[in-house]
Amino acid sequence: MAGACASDTPPEGAPVAIVAKIKNALRVVAIDRIAERRGVRLGISLADARGAVPDLHVVEADEEADNTLLDKIADWCDRYTPLVALDPPHGLLLDISGCAHLFASKEGDGRGDDGEVVLLADCLRRLKDQGFDTRGAIASTAGAAWALAHYGPGGIVPAGEEADAIAALPVAALRIQPEDEALLDQLGLKHIGQLYDKPRAPLAARFGVHLTTRLDQALGRLDEVLTPRRPAPQLSAERRFAEPLSGEEPLLETVRSLAHRLHPALMRHGLGARLIEAAFFHVDGRVSRASVGTAAPLRTADTMAMLFAERLAALGAVQDEGDWDGGNWDLGDGFDMVRLAVRRAEPLPAAQIDFAGRAESDAGLTRLADRLSARLGAAQVTRFQAIDTHHPERAVRALPFSGPLTGPNGNGQAAAAPAWIQPADAEKPQAETPPDRPLRLFPRPEPVDTIAEVPEGPPLRFRWRRVMVDVARAEGPERIATEWWRPEDEGRATRDYYRVEDAEGRRYWLFREGLYGRETGNPVWYMHGLFG
Repeated sequence: MAGACASDTPPEGAPVAIVAKIKNALRVVAIDRIAERRGVRLGISLADARGAVPDLHVVEADEEADNTLLDKIADWCDRYTPLVALDPPHGLLLDISGCAHLFASKEGDGRGDDGEVVLLADCLRRLKDQGFDTRGAIASTAGAAWALAHYGPGGIVPAGEEADAIAALPVAALRIQPEDEALLDQLGLKHIGQLYDKPRAPLAARFGVHLTTRLDQALGRLDEVLTPRRPAPQLSAERRFAEPLSGEEPLLETVRSLAHRLHPALMRHGLGARLIEAAFFHVDGRVSRASVGTAAPLRTADTMAMLFAERLAALGAVQDEGDWDGGNWDLGDGFDMVRLAVRRAEPLPAAQIDFAGRAESDAGLTRLADRLSARLGAAQVTRFQAIDTHHPERAVRALPFSGPLTGPNGNGQAAAAPAWIQPADAEKPQAETPPDRPLRLFPRPEPVDTIAEVPEGPPLRFRWRRVMVDVARAEGPERIATEWWRPEDEGRATRDYYRVEDAEGRRYWLFREGLYGRETGNPVWYMHGLFG
């Protein structure tokens, strides 16, 4: 299976070869069956290929297009298992452990063997219907399955029979380097089975541990860890349809029913969903995904359904949406499968509603934030998080309201709960206590001209935005030193902040940059914010 981009379509019945530059020479990297029957072989030069087949239609390889196509096929393979790993340039590895029995026919023996047969046949048939020429194999080791799919007839290998199944295959089926394959061929070791009885120490000394590692992985003597392209969900529920599902209302009702199926599992584990993803598998092979995040752990099925209704309604009106393939609410020819997955969950213990109604009020605000995030996008609805830093302009950052809060340094540790979900008896500042800093700061501190009684004292009068202001009261200084461990703070000076008030009661937040006589002989003053 290989993809490429061509500016013209090959004539019907013409042999096709895809070429790429390898070591300053154009060589054949992929061919169709017509070219193969007429003698074109992989790896030969373009000149030799044209000499053998003059009417050969040649297309230059496009690695980016191949990778994009492979990603889309991997997305489509999520219908069989959430654990899909890429095997570039044109292969995929699927971990179907615990999934095969879902495809077993009612007449099967229930052991999963029948399910593997159905799964493999269904996958290959559907890919063929989409125009791909594929070969697949199922084995208890990834190495054996890869070898049979690339160099063998494919099919299914019973557990424990991997050695017999791959013994007659060429040594290249062990996924070794071409130079190692050539050296083994010179030594007369052409088939995998010839390596079984050879002493390991001389093989490792001559070829390195890569050869013996690949052999042990194929035979199941050494575990091979696959790296899925997408992390497996914590919980999921799916529904397949014998006939394509079409229409927005039936689709949303399916999402609602899947949410109801997730609810008991969330209850059983004491969890609440924080990030939920719906995957819609089109009958034409496309896969569309939509995600919603929540401001607090959630497991109420009707609320999940409501959030997806908001999200899909927004995706229907907004073009080029990042998490919905195609950019709009495109039903196409319908869907043959829908999956609802909990991508991130947090503990959700039972809570008792207080008599003051605070819990209900907090829940209402959470639902509002979730609906706005689903409708407008998570990046449009944010909340502030405190950061452990001296400098005011770095003291907070905006995070999606529906996303998790991290520690004060962004290290993933739990942060303090926002003010709107603090306990009712939490200590609160007195109303008459003035804030130490303004709630809103200017994007950049604005320079001001000041007159002070002493160089290191508060200002008596300052000019800001062409207006002269007489200072009636001043508080400070609050001295903020540089954070020397930050590279961006290199060369910055110490700041002295003052809270000042004019005769009309307007309050300002100014700072003097640079310590007089130690860091500079002419400190500069700036306006950084206003108090409400």
